[in-house]
Amino acid sequence: MAERRRIIEGSWNCTSCGARNIPARHKNCPSCNNPREFSGKESEFDFGDVDAASGKSTREGVSDEQALGMAGAGEDWFCAYCGAANRGDGARCRQCSAERGSDAKTAPLADLGPKPPPKPAPQPRRFGKVALIVVGILSSCCLGTCAVGIWGNMKHELKGEVVATNWRRALVQERFVPETRSGWRDELTPTAPRMPVNGTGEVAGVTNIRDCVSRQRGTRRVADGTQRVCRTKTRKVACGTEEKCTRRDKGNGFAEEVCHDVTKYCNESYEDCDTETRYRNEPVYAQQCAYDTYVWKPVDTRELKGTEGPPRWPDLTAGTNERVRREEDYSVLVRYDDGGVKQHEVKPTREEEFVAWKKGQGVTLTVTNLGKVEQAVRR
Repeated sequence: MAERRRIIEGSWNCTSCGARNIPARHKNCPSCNNPREFSGKESEFDFGDVDAASGKSTREGVSDEQALGMAGAGEDWFCAYCGAANRGDGARCRQCSAERGSDAKTAPLADLGPKPPPKPAPQPRRFGKVALIVVGILSSCCLGTCAVGIWGNMKHELKGEVVATNWRRALVQERFVPETRSGWRDELTPTAPRMPVNGTGEVAGVTNIRDCVSRQRGTRRVADGTQRVCRTKTRKVACGTEEKCTRRDKGNGFAEEVCHDVTKYCNESYEDCDTETRYRNEPVYAQQCAYDTYVWKPVDTRELKGTEGPPRWPDLTAGTNERVRREEDYSVLVRYDDGGVKQHEVKPTREEEFVAWKKGQGVTLTVTNLGKVEQAVRR
């Protein structure tokens, strides 16, 4: 692919008189005749914009011999005595005639590669009066939530008193009785029942499996043929050529642009098709049967309640193929003052814990600032 080269002339701004866009071929300002110097912005050149797609300069290339000769003279150097800019092929300063020495300076080369597009300026946010109020409230709530959380978890101690104690005890008489149930045939294993002895050791058993009928037990996913499925995708394909250009700073106010043609790629849509298995849900059937077994069923309940004294059990005994199950519940009510009269219920789990609480007894409660009772201890 053939290369195309051209020279782009830059421009500079005079910091002495403010003249702008001075062509690089002028080493002195045409307006005030001050020499271009290394210090300040005079050593920086503007080479113009480039096309975003190709990178080609929007400026015309130079063709006259004077400009091309200056571009090929090498990097400019700045006199160490007077600071004036000089051609790279000059041995003495054109301004003060001082000989070029090792202390002469050259301006840093600019990076003229493609620059990322500027980010769009952020749009000013416009908040209505209501929106500002909402934002203010939310901000206050966020800060307030943290403060409330810390304050709310802080604890303090309060004095209280036991004002009531209650207990309930119940005996539930259960009998091991026959019952007909249904189940899936493959899960039923014939088993002989065994009656309990002193309320334990029983086996429910599975007997007399009968009246089996086919019923839907569930579903299963099965293949139901194939289907052709196509999806639209995009790929890059060659679609001709396009011009791409790069620029290189020559260090003397000129830049060399090199352009060549490269393969251009475009997006192409296409159908990507494949054969996929199609599935459907198929019902699953099994045999559901009736069978005989035994279960525990409550037949009688006796209950006693009280407020003081040791808890007692009611009278109830188990007969043949029976058992007695116990239920017990205890409650202690504590009254205290936390900006108002309040009550807290303590729930002992055993009789030994319950009988230790007495009506009129003092209690120390640990309470959070949000009113949650963390602990209640007898005094």
